[in-house]
Amino acid sequence: MPLKRKLSLWEVTLCGIGIILGAGIYALIGEGAAFAQNAVWLSFVAGAIIVALTGLSYAELSSMYPKAGAEYEYATQAFGKRMAFFTGWLVIFASIMGATTVAIGFGNYFSAFFGINWLFGAVLIILLSTIVLLTGVQQSARMGAIITLIEAFGLIFIIFIGLPFAVNLRFLQLPKISGILSGAVIVFFAFLGFEEIVRLAEETKNAEKTIPRSLILALMISTILYVLVAIAAVSAVNWQELAVSGSPLALVAKNIAGKKAFSMLAVIALFSTANTVLLVMLAASRLLYGISERHALPNALRKTSKKGVPWIAVLATTVLSLAFLSIGRIGFVASAVNFALFLIFIIMNLSIIKLRFSKPKTRRPFKVPIAIGKIPMLPVLGIIFTLVLIASIELPVLLIGLTVSVLGAIIAMVFE
Repeated sequence: MPLKRKLSLWEVTLCGIGIILGAGIYALIGEGAAFAQNAVWLSFVAGAIIVALTGLSYAELSSMYPKAGAEYEYATQAFGKRMAFFTGWLVIFASIMGATTVAIGFGNYFSAFFGINWLFGAVLIILLSTIVLLTGVQQSARMGAIITLIEAFGLIFIIFIGLPFAVNLRFLQLPKISGILSGAVIVFFAFLGFEEIVRLAEETKNAEKTIPRSLILALMISTILYVLVAIAAVSAVNWQELAVSGSPLALVAKNIAGKKAFSMLAVIALFSTANTVLLVMLAASRLLYGISERHALPNALRKTSKKGVPWIAVLATTVLSLAFLSIGRIGFVASAVNFALFLIFIIMNLSIIKLRFSKPKTRRPFKVPIAIGKIPMLPVLGIIFTLVLIASIELPVLLIGLTVSVLGAIIAMVFE
């Protein structure tokens, strides 16, 4: 039975905002400030521009293949199965490392709230998420909406209490451009999940126009929230304090409104990060299961329980997420996630360019604007700006990312 197209522009937009907000801003604004200092808000702007350019490519691809399996399908259509596997490999890596990143954020807020070592909280939330996933429990759309409102309330609260301090104009003190770009590499993680919007295409009215518009609106609204939060944070608290805090937004609340506000923000952040860990681990386990169905990963990952849960894939996700906790530093782990995402975004933008030449007659209800001949220029800019951010990544992160990428390429060559 085909899905029913019931979602309107604003329903899809609100859903997109909920997906984007997530937990990144709660956990990573301090790490971003360590590089960008008082201009961390510009790091969010830089990240948003790159996301928007690639988002338009996602919009065109989803309008061409609205029933497809997102990145894997797009790469298959443009470059074949080997590139599709490589893309799927990167998505899995980004998902598992993403769960680890947010788990560390949860652990930091858990430590600030209960006075216990962060590692205990990080391990706890991964194990609790595993239990939920193994039982096959699914979160309802209503619960997701409540979580989104709670997350948004926390950010609006910080804006409300912190923005009056912006009269000190501290946020206009700019470091070197390299610091802003390095900060963008970190906070880019806060936009993770925007690509999920295109997967609502089959349930959206007039999807070919609604999806691109809702994607742009969701990114604009999320970016405005992020920028205002960043300005409020650095205006109310010295960036040096934010940079060393494991619970930066709770610190802002405490400095302005006292211990009760600190506790409230810590609880909101715990709720937000816990939910994100669960959802990211769910996505990662399903990706492992899906790619194993194509015989590109061990067949054992396809085994399901009586409840239909791919339990070995879930446990594999758990083990890998726990293993990456050994890295410890949230900014480092987030940068590794972003490296994988940057490569995925480059592949998606290249896919748009390739398909303009190889399949020019394929129907495109939405088409990325501005082209020179057959070459769409916004995807080209997306690739260039993404490469600029990759060049700003720390060398140890680049080495880890390149190692994972080479391993994925080798497996793709052998199995596909």
